[in-house]
Amino acid sequence: MDAARPRKRVANTHASSDGAASGHPGRDEPRRGAVQRRRALVVTAGAALVADGVLWALGWRTFAGLPGAYWLMAALAVVVDARPYVLADRRASSVILPSICFTFAIALAWGVVPALAVQVAAVAVAGARMRQAVRRTFHLAVQHAVAIGAAAGVAAVVSLRIGPQPDWDDAVLTVAAAAAWIVARYGLAAGVARMGSHRRRRPRGRRRGVEVLATASLLLLGPIVLATAQVGLAFVPLVLLALHAVHRMVRSAGESERAERVDALTGLPNRRALQASVGDKGGRHRALLLLDLDRFRTVNDALGHRVGDRLLVEVARRLAEVVPAHDLVVRLGGDEFAVLANRVDGAPEARRIACHLAEALNRPFALDGLPVDVSASIGIALQGDSGDDCAALLREAEAAMYDAKQRGDQVAVYGPDAAHHSPDRLTLLADLRRALRDDAPGDGIVLFYQPQIAIATGEVVGVEALLRWQHPERGMVGPEELIRVAEPTPVMRLLTQRVLHDVVAQVAAWRDAGRPLRAAVNVSARDLHAGGIADRVEQLLDEYAVPADLIQLEITESALMADPHRVLNTITRLDRMGVAISLDDFGTGYSSLQHLRRLPLAEVKIDRSFVLGMATDRGDAAIVRSVIGLAEALGLRAVAEGVEDERTWRLLAAAGCHAAQGWFHARPMPPDDLARWLARYRPLRPAASPLAVSRPST
Repeated sequence: MDAARPRKRVANTHASSDGAASGHPGRDEPRRGAVQRRRALVVTAGAALVADGVLWALGWRTFAGLPGAYWLMAALAVVVDARPYVLADRRASSVILPSICFTFAIALAWGVVPALAVQVAAVAVAGARMRQAVRRTFHLAVQHAVAIGAAAGVAAVVSLRIGPQPDWDDAVLTVAAAAAWIVARYGLAAGVARMGSHRRRRPRGRRRGVEVLATASLLLLGPIVLATAQVGLAFVPLVLLALHAVHRMVRSAGESERAERVDALTGLPNRRALQASVGDKGGRHRALLLLDLDRFRTVNDALGHRVGDRLLVEVARRLAEVVPAHDLVVRLGGDEFAVLANRVDGAPEARRIACHLAEALNRPFALDGLPVDVSASIGIALQGDSGDDCAALLREAEAAMYDAKQRGDQVAVYGPDAAHHSPDRLTLLADLRRALRDDAPGDGIVLFYQPQIAIATGEVVGVEALLRWQHPERGMVGPEELIRVAEPTPVMRLLTQRVLHDVVAQVAAWRDAGRPLRAAVNVSARDLHAGGIADRVEQLLDEYAVPADLIQLEITESALMADPHRVLNTITRLDRMGVAISLDDFGTGYSSLQHLRRLPLAEVKIDRSFVLGMATDRGDAAIVRSVIGLAEALGLRAVAEGVEDERTWRLLAAAGCHAAQGWFHARPMPPDDLARWLARYRPLRPAASPLAVSRPST
């Protein structure tokens, strides 16, 4: 049967608690594993022969007087244990031996010693068939020996002997003996686990129920076999049909549970398996490594989803090949994978493992003869002595992964001492997450709008939406602090969804009031990497019937440089929808002119740090003029931020800047205040002779 058939290892399907210290398998690991399995087989067989020899020596008179029914049932017990029933894992407590049907009957009929002799041989066969370590086979043998002793003890106390014509009392006493068997075996397993140096997770209720039901079915078949044997030995082998039915039940339950924990595409364990493994901490130091493929969306768009799926399968295969068997490789979904590394002593060792994984993925993948290059950003979270749940570890690893993307590194380790991981910010993050999920009317999350003015005409050409949060205890929290706290975490997606919804709804309200205004919304690197923002914008535009040209998204240079290929795919789709894209804070990052030329941008926004100083600093003025000229050459609008006085405004007009925003015209304000401001506003045009800063002599 397939339950105990060794599976070819394409990907780790569970994390074993046995194995060497964390590292990476060498070339001779398969050979070393084969040698260890042969050694375990020899030791197990030798120990079984010695144990049976001792039992035979102690009770040779008993064995000499046993009838043919005993020897037939003994032979069947050894044969059927060549196909043991294995549930979710290979632990001794999760293995059901079909031989217990016969050994339980032998214990009731002929006592402990004959039953133990058969059970030892059967356990040895099952251990060899499952390729278990000697220690696990020994645990399995001890559990069954104690169980047989408990059942035989109950039978001896009540003088139970199954004859050719059993009565109701025999049936009741047999059930009591079977119950003693079950309590003894699983009670011993639970006690050993509790007394050990680590805690094991409790089996899931469904699995434990199937396990107990199958065990009880096998045990209660025993007296039926015994009664049948007394009628005629020819009928005894027919019990194999009943054993087959029990096996099918166990196998079906095991396959169902494995399916719940395995990713259908790659065959790797899924998020549920990771949660179970993290919960089974076992007193070890661990590291969770979260891998996000950097250019997977490009492959999907260029070569199609079929090739993209094949790439994910190949990535899974390669990760499974380089990760040792005692670690766990998981596909979380999409192009995200995770590795749970056991027995990691600290961040340096976790970094070495991450670099090894990155090296493995950096080699091209051959798909239909075409080499495909893929890299991964890896975030690392360490599980300490106090223990972390799976959700917390994933949040920390994801924060580290986005840190790596933003810095342009391939690997980053989550550090609680970093500024954005401080307890104060974590508390603020928890409050923000709660406010966004509750989505109550009085959650304090509001949007202010700052007008953008066309410099040449003085007309209001749009507004920029700026986030504010009136925290119940901290007071007003500005956008910089909110973004700093939320961006490295999944909360950023919730925040962006909320802002997009409120902005589109407000634009629809202005349009219905007869004053259509274009609104610009800042989006983060995380939003662009996720890719779902285009779907969300399209859905909102359809829901509120808002023209796409009334919404503009602002991205930063840091978001662009973290993963330019993935960002390009997202903003290209938005551009095709008619949503304008603005490059915010231009001049403060490291974007190349090549990226600037390729991106479907509508405008560049000159960072306020240059605009504020251009009236007094020649260098800042030169930078501003250069950016305006570059935008003009590329056919883009140039918008200046931080215009706070008339002199700066006139200098921008002289340089040919298209639009400006800042306190010189208006501060950010709530929608109602903006409506009143618009009613009072009169366009202001710059004079013909602007003030100027003298140019440096050449």
